[in-house]
Amino acid sequence: MEEIKNIALVAHDNRKKDLIEWIEWNYTSIIKHKLICTGTTGTMVEQALKKKLEKEEFDFHITKLKSGPLGGDQQLGALIAEGKIDVIIFLWDPMQPHPHDVDVKALLRIAVLYNVPIACNRSTADFIISSSLIGQKYTPVLKDYEAYIRRNIDME
Repeated sequence: MEEIKNIALVAHDNRKKDLIEWIEWNYTSIIKHKLICTGTTGTMVEQALKKKLEKEEFDFHITKLKSGPLGGDQQLGALIAEGKIDVIIFLWDPMQPHPHDVDVKALLRIAVLYNVPIACNRSTADFIISSSLIGQKYTPVLKDYEAYIRRNIDME
């Protein structure tokens, strides 16, 4: 990971307000990094940052994926597998069932598989964004799955 991180920002509908408040509180740290967002979250994050930065001379870029239920979770998962995501802030709603719960579980699984830091609540997001590691090069330890890939599969 380079000094400038690729930070994915995702929030379920009932948690979007929380994410925007978190963005507004931490915008000076966040704008130093590249942001990747799913669906409506990306538009809301962009609006919040523009509002915070209207009198400052910071430029930022947000890559917007599809909405989570429309494939954005899978797009994000693919970016994780390709090594293009360094950190995920995913404020999901544990109190509401979601039609794409399987996608959410898959996203969490792939983040763990590739050892990508993931915050699922504001406290963890605060710890991640305030870590000294967020602004410096970092090499995560990756598990070697070569034995799994080369395993013998019985086809009978």
